[in-house]
Amino acid sequence: MPKPLIAEAPYPAAEELCRDAYSLRVISPSYAAPSGELTAILQYLYHYHMFKASGYAAYAEIIESIAIAEMMHLKLIGAAITALGAPPVYTANPPVFFNFYSAKFVTYSRTLVCMAEDDVRAEKQAIHGYERMLRLLRNDRVKELISRIIEDEKLHLAEFEKILCALKS
Repeated sequence: MPKPLIAEAPYPAAEELCRDAYSLRVISPSYAAPSGELTAILQYLYHYHMFKASGYAAYAEIIESIAIAEMMHLKLIGAAITALGAPPVYTANPPVFFNFYSAKFVTYSRTLVCMAEDDVRAEKQAIHGYERMLRLLRNDRVKELISRIIEDEKLHLAEFEKILCALKS
């Protein structure tokens, strides 16, 4: 199995967080909202299969490594949501048990260039969303987790931009 594409710094332990309803509301959208980690995982795995089937195995492997990193983020955010006081329900706002996640949020583009553009856009949205969270958060331990995830998202953006540039040339 490929290794996740992640920065070298360790992740802060999400399980050590204390109940905090405000931080929970701030970070919950990163879990299973339309632009959250679950969407990234599903979208990148779809793109992995499409790139591989189109003969771009090297790019497919990079995309798979990014999807695996996003799985780690989903796990970390799920642990944080649990520690902050809610079950990690696949909704945009745990602990509510409605408005559940839907795979309709995944972009199902048909061309490799469009897929790479979708992935660049997704990573930019993720970085922007996480940076917004940092401005809103007051809990330093939660900020540390979000800051560390941003490091990975910036790596992912750089890789998708390289793929897009190569496909367009």
